[in-house]
Amino acid sequence: MTAERIAALVRGAQAGDGMAMHELLDRLAPYVERLCGPIALQDGPDAVQETLIAVFKGIRRLRDPEALFGWVRAIAVRESLRVVRRSGPHSAELHEVPQRGDPNLAADIRDVLARLSPEHRAVLMLRDVEGLDEKTVGELLAISTGTVKSRLHRARQGFRKAWER
Repeated sequence: MTAERIAALVRGAQAGDGMAMHELLDRLAPYVERLCGPIALQDGPDAVQETLIAVFKGIRRLRDPEALFGWVRAIAVRESLRVVRRSGPHSAELHEVPQRGDPNLAADIRDVLARLSPEHRAVLMLRDVEGLDEKTVGELLAISTGTVKSRLHRARQGFRKAWER
């Protein structure tokens, strides 16, 4: 889908066009799922739902349609962390982690991510998966760049340690 089409959908949704909003949310759902899943883990579907509701309710406040994906990313990270905190602590069961090349590798990575705190998962996902710089990650999470760097260091260490078990 082109940037022009997305901008047109945003403008239509902002004007109250229900079909434009429906199509926009359909287009955003896979992106939101990709963002929320690694942070919220088993609470990912709840975080996705909360994110899409926030987008639906707040679309009129989006000033620049070209900024849609950055705006949605910020909402998705915020909602993922909020949902995880609200649901309480989760204890990850430790399982044998298979070798590289195992067909269940994606599930194993998810298992290793589950052993990290939501804050560490968020920083790791935004920096290493989304490719954002530390300053942008800090702005999204409302933390300093130094805190981003220290959390990222701890998250990477924690991931490596859990992976090697």
